[in-house]
Amino acid sequence: MVGVFVYFFTKLLHFENLFKICPDSGPPFFTSKVGLNLSSFSEKVFLVSIQFLYLHSDFDKSSDMYAIVNIAGKQFKVTKDQFVYAPKLAGEAGASVEFDQVLLAEAKGTVSVGAPLLAGAKVSGKILGHVKGDKVIVFKKKRRKGYKKKNGHRQDFTKVMIESITL
Repeated sequence: MVGVFVYFFTKLLHFENLFKICPDSGPPFFTSKVGLNLSSFSEKVFLVSIQFLYLHSDFDKSSDMYAIVNIAGKQFKVTKDQFVYAPKLAGEAGASVEFDQVLLAEAKGTVSVGAPLLAGAKVSGKILGHVKGDKVIVFKKKRRKGYKKKNGHRQDFTKVMIESITL
């Protein structure tokens, strides 16, 4: 909470310096919308706080497009410029891949559901590299028999960056 206050206060000081440069105008976004004359510092603080809350809120971010796509037998919810760790795919780092098994897509508030797949929809991405997951220890034991087996396993994954979603 203290970090948010410090961030807000630095933004406030930044805007106050802007007001000193041109005192007759306020933040261009709100002076055009609200049409207030920003004469007092309290009005400036109020409008800067509204602008801060508007820019850092989630109510207008529904315009982002997302899709649920089947990649190597697993379903992922993907958006543009997102990294996905999918099961290992064939291909070198830097190669482009396309996934045409799109189950659901949402764009600008309209949801398209496939039965079972959306026709013509595809998700394209780029392979960034092949990585291994965390080590999982498999330990087997039978009591009173002297039987112990310890085995480790690391799953192979492919790091994919989603570049575009087309419907």
